[in-house]
Amino acid sequence: MHIPTPAEIKAKRELLGMKQADLAERAGISQSMVARIESGSVDPRASTLAKIVHVLNTMARPRITAARVMHSPVISVRVEDTITHAVDIMERYSISQVPVLEEGIPVGCISESAIVTAIEEQGAHRTQGEQVKHYMESGFPTVPHDMDIETVIRILQNHHAVLVTEGGRVRGVITKHDLIPLIMDR
Repeated sequence: MHIPTPAEIKAKRELLGMKQADLAERAGISQSMVARIESGSVDPRASTLAKIVHVLNTMARPRITAARVMHSPVISVRVEDTITHAVDIMERYSISQVPVLEEGIPVGCISESAIVTAIEEQGAHRTQGEQVKHYMESGFPTVPHDMDIETVIRILQNHHAVLVTEGGRVRGVITKHDLIPLIMDR
């Protein structure tokens, strides 16, 4: 493990355009401690040095946003579409649930389980003309296009998909499957 010198810490901080106060705040130490470490007047604890190195390494990585990971266009249905149409979409794209959008704004989702429930309640023939709005469930969470991917990953731990919005309209979708390349690159 390389232990950076005071000059290397200062050079990297300056390269990243950070002030001593910025580094101190992110590392959870005082600005005066950063100044003393960079001047070489103090020999920091290993834990303090580890915090500083972690902040500098994290800041050096390019920020990955939801917009960089999402795929579009978003396959969706409308509230007025029929259950039969929703099933056709799911079969065509091999997906188990579809967001319900109205003019690009999410209003819910329709899933295989909701459709099975509809068929059980109504019978297969009567369900064919039924509209999605009668069986849709609450929608997927939404995030702004510039949301950091770490937050999206935490949301996806409890949801199947996240819709990415810009200007109030859905622009893309991120599923757990979309995260696999990110994990493999680490």
